[in-house]
Amino acid sequence: MDAHLRMTRRHIVRGHVQGVGFRQFAQRRARELGVTGTVRNLDDGTVEVIANGTKPQLDALAGDLHLGPLFGEVHGVTVTECAPIKARDFSIRY
Repeated sequence: MDAHLRMTRRHIVRGHVQGVGFRQFAQRRARELGVTGTVRNLDDGTVEVIANGTKPQLDALAGDLHLGPLFGEVHGVTVTECAPIKARDFSIRY
């Protein structure tokens, strides 16, 4: 796929990822990479990230999500392609 084409991915992050600043971490990295979308905690203890960007941007974000913030502990990230969402920025959903 051409690096200039925009795509959207849904990431479900598992592990100790709630209550450790994971959403703020994801938002900061996404904004640094120029990615738009959302991040939110899910009821099952996972974190959902839906991100719009180019393949290189989304690959970089995925790598960062696997690492997580300093006090987090990521056990895995499931990535799926999904329909684009309307987003002008990258925001935290509550």
